[in-house]
Amino acid sequence: MRVAILGVQVPFARGGAERLVEELRHEVETAGHEADVITLPFNDVTRTALLASCAAWRALELRELHDAPVDRVIATKFPSYLVSHPAKVVWLIHQYRGAYDFAGTSYTNLQPDRVTDRAAQDAIVAMDRRALAECRAVFTISPTVSARLRRFNGIESRPLHPPARLVDRMGEPRQGDFVLAVSRLERNKRLDLLIEAMARTRTGVSCVIAGVGSQSEHLRFLVAEHGVESRVRFAGAVSDDELVRLYGECRAVFFAPFEEDYGYVTLEAFGAAKPVVTARDSGGVLEFVEDGITGLVTAPQPADVAAALDRLAEDPDLASRLGAAGRERTRTIRWDGIVAALLGG
Repeated sequence: MRVAILGVQVPFARGGAERLVEELRHEVETAGHEADVITLPFNDVTRTALLASCAAWRALELRELHDAPVDRVIATKFPSYLVSHPAKVVWLIHQYRGAYDFAGTSYTNLQPDRVTDRAAQDAIVAMDRRALAECRAVFTISPTVSARLRRFNGIESRPLHPPARLVDRMGEPRQGDFVLAVSRLERNKRLDLLIEAMARTRTGVSCVIAGVGSQSEHLRFLVAEHGVESRVRFAGAVSDDELVRLYGECRAVFFAPFEEDYGYVTLEAFGAAKPVVTARDSGGVLEFVEDGITGLVTAPQPADVAAALDRLAEDPDLASRLGAAGRERTRTIRWDGIVAALLGG
């Protein structure tokens, strides 16, 4: 088959969605098909720019490219699935959450109490309803995303868990003495919760934050404000080799975003046999992290997170047991069957 995989690129930003698209292309080609990734830039700084991004995908003609038909289109996240194609399927990473569960929160600038924002929200919901109904099949990356589709759009879907690409590179676990956070530095990732927790720990545990993003300056300000400069290190953008080393040497991984779609970080942490400290409202992370079994689940409050970090700092045997259980829980997540499902039908 000739397969077009649709990715959405936010300029100057890169995360799990971009990696997933690249890995999917590799797996489709490994299965013996011809594949390419098609991306368009996404801009939601203004309502006009947001709707223009939608229109660009709808106007894209993909039925035939370079004098040959495209047999299958696999859309991933909003607004790529707005494209029109007779053999379109979607493996949904997420919709435009500002029109759904993020609407009216501090995690989006789309506020439904404003007339223009409400109009944009209604337009997005209508476009989603039409475009997703056109798909031959609707898959998602997690039960959390499927639940949102059912709740907000009345659409049923089948979750297909993507594996994390670094898991197979993790070696035997080593017991370090610091907490690792791997994330884009954005508001919904809630790294401020970790920094504020560090100021409340009893044990003096340290942490390393790997990632870049728009909240970098704010987070560094928080570190200085709370006087924890000696215990919080910003590693910035790190190579895969360095990331594997950090996972291998940490005591535990902090990953407590707000209502995460899925979270490769969880799988990577478990691949390294390290427990995950997360929050009760962290969404897809909770599909794998069970309190006292594979990690620690707390209220999204600094004092509660601090208590969890102290507990693991004081009890390395507990950290080892939880991490080993996490590795066992996720070891069967592989690419087997995913490509066949996306290209079938």
